[in-house]
Amino acid sequence: MSLSHRPIDHLVLPVVDLATARLRLSALGFAVAPEARHPFGTENACVYFADSTYLEPLAIADQQIYDQNIPKTEFVRRDRAYRFRNGDDGFSAIVFKSENAAADHAAFAEAGIGVGDLFSFSRPYKLADGTEATAGFKLAFAADLRAPDLLFFTCERMQALAPDETLMGHQNGVTGIAGVLLGEDYPMEFEPLLQTLTRAGEADIHPDGFSTDALTAKLSVFTFDHLYRQYGIARSGAGRGIEPAAIVFEVADLENLADILKANEIASRQTGDGIAVPPAPGQGVTFIFREY
Repeated sequence: MSLSHRPIDHLVLPVVDLATARLRLSALGFAVAPEARHPFGTENACVYFADSTYLEPLAIADQQIYDQNIPKTEFVRRDRAYRFRNGDDGFSAIVFKSENAAADHAAFAEAGIGVGDLFSFSRPYKLADGTEATAGFKLAFAADLRAPDLLFFTCERMQALAPDETLMGHQNGVTGIAGVLLGEDYPMEFEPLLQTLTRAGEADIHPDGFSTDALTAKLSVFTFDHLYRQYGIARSGAGRGIEPAAIVFEVADLENLADILKANEIASRQTGDGIAVPPAPGQGVTFIFREY
């Protein structure tokens, strides 16, 4: 199937270590996959959803291999820069699905947002029966110098990643990623960038920002005043440039989610249409849960 829009594939969430991330995400009612290592010194423990998106909590597995890859791997360079500027818990990259990463690489270069080389790698992952399979990826990177702490890339699957279906059945009832909220003082200055990345056509303009479609999810850029009024989200940095503010999840039953949060003593606040959970160790950005 040809992709006109670029749909979200996954979101990269740096964490101090996977044990902390697993503890936090499990307390939020998510099923977390077994750890998997990259050949360039990082490791993940993903949270997979029924809508074919996922979260990628990312930790440093081997500091020596990680350091060796800084000169030659854009992904590692950006991860190191993010951790240096923001700490070890956060939200560093938005990743889109791709059928042709090489074409994306060329398109990003033509648009003036391409960074790094086209990058291919593979990694093992565990199946439900304990055996290992291999997933292969080809990545094309994009970035904007005005937003140094947010990376974008497309991900073409060279060898399919097929997580066990039991990992997509979450206690909290989340079925997928509904959107990403970004903050910026003047949102419309970044509308061309997001339109280029999503290939969505016209954006939905709001008094306090805009939204653009990535098929099943929306990418929205709002002023920090709006984000604080609506969700209690404050600016994390002092400078200009879009920064991730929240991930919005589709949930089947908000009452069930509220019960999980209460049982696990997790702080939250009601928003106009859902529940917001502020960042904590292992969860580097606000999570917003909405019932659909």
